[in-house]
This record gives sequence, structure tokens and C-alpha cells, in this order.
Amino acid sequence: MARDRASRPQARPLRLFVAVDVPEAVRELVARALASWREAFPAARWVPPENWHVTVKFLGRTWPRLLPWVEERIEAVAAEHRPFRIRASGVGAFPSARRARVLWVGLDDPEGGLRSLARGLEVALEEAFAPERRGFTAHLTVARSEPPLALPEDFARTEIRSEPFEVRALVLYRSHLERPAPRYEPLRTFPLRGRAGGR
Repeated sequence: MARDRASRPQARPLRLFVAVDVPEAVRELVARALASWREAFPAARWVPPENWHVTVKFLGRTWPRLLPWVEERIEAVAAEHRPFRIRASGVGAFPSARRARVLWVGLDDPEGGLRSLARGLEVALEEAFAPERRGFTAHLTVARSEPPLALPEDFARTEIRSEPFEVRALVLYRSHLERPAPRYEPLRTFPLRGRAGGR
């Protein structure tokens, strides 16, 4: 019986997350800025630029029967927010530069739009999904490493500062764990429909 259930795609949970996409011009700028670090740390698992995105809410394993409800809740949050502008700026590492497991590119969010979206999704989806244990930090994950890297001091001085770009929508993605890198399948896009003067 268990084997039969596992063989049916509709019986398997989906790996989902909600994200904001990044324009191609920003991907190209960031890729150029990080090229020397890719050469310096070839053993790190560098995320392909086409997979770069801003995760606003990680859902993880989600049963397909929940998908209509999830989409409804995301749509409601998107409807409450108007488009806003952000830019890629600077680099960093989690948990620290001395023991870097995640390398990231930061995002300037002067209007607080990303943080507001993250907070809205937390509340909208709390009936079915556990809240984030860590505070929201807007970033692009560009590399992962295990064991951790000891980054030199000049890594933090890597110059990345894109032109501002507009966030117009949330995207619900399904993650397919493939090699050599995961594949992210967009399931649905939710335009930000809030009016000027609102959030």
C-alpha cells in the first residue's frame, strides 16, 4: 500500500517556496562581481545565476490538496501590496565570515516592501506552516559550503550595487531536487495589486 501511494505523483508532497524574481541585468552584474570568488573557492556549491531569487517564505513539504488554499492566501497578500523598488547591494555570509555556510548578496529595501511581504505571508499561512525561527533577512543565496569556509576580509568589500529594480509580483515555486543543481518550477505568479498610498 505504501509503495502504491509513493508511485502516485499526486500522493507526494511538493517542495514549495514563495519568492521574488531578479532581473537578468542584475544577475549578470552579480555574476561578474563574484567571478573571482568562484575561482577562489571552487569546492563551494555555487548556485547557478538562473536560480537566484529572493525567498520571501519557505513552505517546504506541502501536500497537493493544500495547494488551492496556499495560492488563495498568497494572492490575498499580493493584493494588499503595491509594487516597490529594491537593489542588490553588498555581500555577506551566514552564520559568519569565519564559518561561512551560506554566501549571499544583500538587498537594499528602503520602502520595507520585502519585509512587509514576508510578514504578511507568515500571518496568512500560519494555520498550516510553522513560522520562521529566524528574522527575515532579504538576500540572494549565491553559494553554500560544507565544511564552512573561512572567508578573507576583502570578501566583505566586494563591490555590488545594482540599479534599483521594481518588484511587481510574488512567484510560487516548486523545487525539484536534481543534480547538479535543483530545478525551480514556477507554478503561479501573483501580481502586487495594492494601490498607491497603501502598503
